[in-house]
Amino acid sequence: MCSVTLRMQNIFERFLSSDTWRESPWLIVGKGPSFSAIRNYDCSRFRVLTLNDSIREFEHAAIAHFIDFNAFKRCAHDLHRADAVVLPWFPHFDNKPGNLGLADLLLREPMLQKLAQENRLCWYDLSTSAHRQGNFPTVSALYFSAEAALDLLATAGVRKIRSLGIDGGNAYSTEFADLIDVSLLTNRRKSFDCQFESFAKILTRTGVDFAPLAMETPIRIHVASSASEALPVKVLEYSIRQHASTTVTVTPLCDVGISIPKPRAPESQPRTPFSFQRFLIPQVCGYAGRAIYLDSDMLVFKDITDLWRRPLGDADVLAAYSTSASGRKPQYSVMLMDCSQLRWNIREIVDQLDAGTLSYEQLMYEFSLARARADIEPDWNSLEAYKEGQTALLHYTDMNMQPWVSHLNPLGYLWVRTLRQAVRDDVIPRAFVEDEVQRGHVRPSLLYQLDHEIDDAILLPKAALAADAGFTPPYRTLGAHQASPWRNRLQWLRASLRTKYQTTPLYRLERRVLNRLKIQFDR
Repeated sequence: MCSVTLRMQNIFERFLSSDTWRESPWLIVGKGPSFSAIRNYDCSRFRVLTLNDSIREFEHAAIAHFIDFNAFKRCAHDLHRADAVVLPWFPHFDNKPGNLGLADLLLREPMLQKLAQENRLCWYDLSTSAHRQGNFPTVSALYFSAEAALDLLATAGVRKIRSLGIDGGNAYSTEFADLIDVSLLTNRRKSFDCQFESFAKILTRTGVDFAPLAMETPIRIHVASSASEALPVKVLEYSIRQHASTTVTVTPLCDVGISIPKPRAPESQPRTPFSFQRFLIPQVCGYAGRAIYLDSDMLVFKDITDLWRRPLGDADVLAAYSTSASGRKPQYSVMLMDCSQLRWNIREIVDQLDAGTLSYEQLMYEFSLARARADIEPDWNSLEAYKEGQTALLHYTDMNMQPWVSHLNPLGYLWVRTLRQAVRDDVIPRAFVEDEVQRGHVRPSLLYQLDHEIDDAILLPKAALAADAGFTPPYRTLGAHQASPWRNRLQWLRASLRTKYQTTPLYRLERRVLNRLKIQFDR
C-alpha cells in the first residue's frame, strides 16, 4: 500500500508542475440557484472545479473537490469525470473535522485506492485540522467548501476565477432538489451568506480577480477627492476591500486627468473642489458599463457587491435616500450609475450653468441630468450615525468634525480603528500618514493615536492635542456658497449648535464618561 500512498500528490505540487493550470482561468461550480443558467455560458473557456455533487452535472472537470467524506462517497460513480479528485488530508465526516487521514482511509476505501493508482488523488491541509501533513500552504474554510476552493486556487497562483452556483441565501438549484434533505445547510448555518466574509479576506490577501460568472466585473468605484483627501480615500478603499467578496477597483477622481471648467457665476460654482467630479464618471468609463460613486469621507462596513448587483430598471442612476430626520436635501453621494445611458460632458454642463438653462440646485440637489431613483436604503449612506451590524456605509458629513481633521467626532474611533488596521496590515504605510501631516492635510495628533494604539481621540492627553494647535483643516480655505444642503434654516441652526457644543469642555466630559461606561460594559 506504500506505493499507492506515494501516488497521492499534494495539490500545490500539481499546480507547480503545470503552468497551464496556474495560467488558465478557473470556474468554481456549486449547487446554488444560479447554476440553473449554466447553459447560457461557454464553460469551455475555463478549467472547472466542481464542489461536491455538482460534478454529476459535468461531462468533464479538472478538479472534483470535497471536504466532507460522505459527499465524496455519494459521488463515487461520477468521479471518472474529473482529472483530479481533491480532499483534505483529514476530511470531514458529517460536517465535522475527522481524525482519519487519507493514508488510513486508503486501506478501506476501494475508490480512493483506484484514484491513487490512476494518479488522480490529491490532498491538502485544511485549517480545521489540528495536524499538518506537509510543508505546503494550509487552505482555510470556516463554513463552506467554496471558501476552501477559492483559497486553494488563489494560493496556487491562479489569477482569474469565476463562480457559478456559489450564491447566498438558503436554496439549491432545481437540478439538485433531491439533495435538499441530504446536504442543504446541514452544518446548521442559516444561509450561505457567511462564506462571502471569507471570500473578502482571500481577495485582500491574494489580489485574485474573482467574481460570479454572470456579474459585470470588476466593481468600478470612483471617489470624489482632491489631494488633501488622499488619506481618507485610502482608508475608504481599505474598508471597501475588507468586505468586498468580488474584485473591485477604486479610482480617486482627482487622478483621472480631466479638468473641470469653473462656472462664471459664484452661485453656480461647486461647493468643494470635487463637487462636480461625479459628472466625469461616464466619460472615464468610456460611456459603458456600471460604476459606483462615493464621497471620500466615508467608511464601508458591508459587501459593496450588494450595491453593484441592484437592478436599475428604467433608471440610469440609483441613489441613497435620506430619512426625514436627517434634515438634509436628497444626497447623491452614494450612487450606482449606468454609464451607457449617461452622456454627460462636464464642459457642456458648465456651459448650461453659465447660460442659465441649468441651476446649481437642479444639478446637485434635483439631479435633473439623470433619470435618478432613490432606491438605496439609508444604511448605505448613514449620515453621522452608526449601528453595529446594520450600518453599511458611514458618511462623515460634518467637515468641522471629520476624524482626520478633528479629535471630537463621536464616531471618529471607527475611522481611526480602520486606519490602524490598514497600517498594521502594511496597506497604508505610517510614513504616508506622516507625510500627510507634514502637508497639512490631516491633524498631527493622528500620529500619536497610531503610535499609542488609541482609537478614540477623546482619550488623547493634552500634550498630544497641543500638536494640533497650529493645524488648519484644508476645508477652511473654501469660500462660502449660497446653496445649502439643509432643507431649512431651523435644521441648519440645530446642526450648527450641535457642532458648537462639541467644541466645549462639557462635551469632552460627556464623551469620557460614556467611553468609560462602554469599557465597563464590554468587560
